[in-house]
Amino acid sequence: MIRPFLLSTRLQSTTAARPLPSWAAAVVGVGATVAVWWLAAATVLSGVGASADGSGGAVPTPPEVLGQLVRDGVGFYWPNLAVTMAEASAGYLWGNAAALLLSASVLVVPSLERLVTQLAVISYCLPIVAIGPLAFIVIGSPARGESSGTAVLLAGISVFFTTVVGALAALKSADRASLDLVAVYGGGRLKQLVKVQLISALPGILNALKIAVPAAVLGAVLGEYVGGVDRGIGPALVNAQQNLEIARAWGVALVAGLLAGAGYGVFALLARFVTPWSSGRQAAA
Repeated sequence: MIRPFLLSTRLQSTTAARPLPSWAAAVVGVGATVAVWWLAAATVLSGVGASADGSGGAVPTPPEVLGQLVRDGVGFYWPNLAVTMAEASAGYLWGNAAALLLSASVLVVPSLERLVTQLAVISYCLPIVAIGPLAFIVIGSPARGESSGTAVLLAGISVFFTTVVGALAALKSADRASLDLVAVYGGGRLKQLVKVQLISALPGILNALKIAVPAAVLGAVLGEYVGGVDRGIGPALVNAQQNLEIARAWGVALVAGLLAGAGYGVFALLARFVTPWSSGRQAAA
């Protein structure tokens, strides 16, 4: 009678100590954030920014924002979202392509590492808001309905540092014995890069690309403030603020966050399938 009881107790303790799945932890985190937002908007922040009659607070509740999202509908959000997605995607592509090429060149020509690192640090230290107007003067205003070149440039600058640092760290993490083996068989630096370093660095590079997605969206939105476009998340947010449409402004900001989160999730899912050895799936199997 005692042994089955002890076995049952041990199984229960093991089950209780098992961590939550990642999706469950994400759901709990989102739910807790919404709950705190709702509670704060209904209590301590209810009068912040309100007019004399007590209406129009600066922090609406989640139901108010959701109701405004429903009233605006796809006809309002999709045209603005499509422009920002195009700008962020173009900047993401060019910025990451430059970052990955420069990172790979460091392994072929190690003397370039200091120069590439300095370029990455300079791009990170540049105040995006300050160089936006300068970029707009150089690039000019886009045609009506087209993407802003300023937004594309700022999106590319925003992702450059993250990808360079992540890719360099990942490319340097290759197994030394594998590199020596390629060298013993007559392979040079380029062969080591292709056969060993790129494969071992793939998880780290995908993580850097995953983190770069929200940075590209932020850079594109900031570029739209000065980019001369009439559509996009940036102009929609500015118009809502100027017209004191508080719930719409929060809705636009929420949609921008969902866009960045969706891109992050796509690369996270891609990393699980492309590099299963780094996600623990093989160990679980």
